[in-house]
Amino acid sequence: MSQNIEIEFKNMLTEKEFHYLSSYFKLEPEQFKKQINHYFDTPSFTLKDKGSALRIREKGNEFELTLKQPAKQGLLETNQILTEGQANEALKTGKLPDGEVKDAVSDLISNMNELQYFGSLTTVRAEVEYKEGILVLDHSYYLNTEDFELEYEVTDESEGFLNFSNLLTELKIPVRQTDNKIKRFYAKKYNLLRE
Repeated sequence: MSQNIEIEFKNMLTEKEFHYLSSYFKLEPEQFKKQINHYFDTPSFTLKDKGSALRIREKGNEFELTLKQPAKQGLLETNQILTEGQANEALKTGKLPDGEVKDAVSDLISNMNELQYFGSLTTVRAEVEYKEGILVLDHSYYLNTEDFELEYEVTDESEGFLNFSNLLTELKIPVRQTDNKIKRFYAKKYNLLRE
């Protein structure tokens, strides 16, 4: 189990901007790695309503359970490595394995039996070091949708904001309001249900 504070900036990209940035940072196709986020919440979105998110991230044969919660600065991430069996059980039943993540989730949800798996989002991602942080180029697929995103993960919020803003300005990429992946996933999922 580990905990860390996540500070990141995000900006949606067009497909053209995504390919331009891939070239600009000299990213090769083999640098893009696939990962799948499997999302959980209660039917009444208890976690979402508390500004939190719960996922299992699958990378190859590795599985990590993560709870993200609001913090004074950024988000508090609580992480726990799972076996493939534990991950499959959680996806099938909504039941989490014992550990720090389950304990933290139980502080937010009164009835853990309400927890359920909502679906998955697949991302092909490349990372590159950039000015005291890590730039992340993401191409995501979910619910018959695909989108492109630039993230910048930093430890210093004010310096990171300045570096990210300057990069977007320098490359003439408009600043776009960007929700995190789980919000985009849920927005699409529930728009689909209304159609």
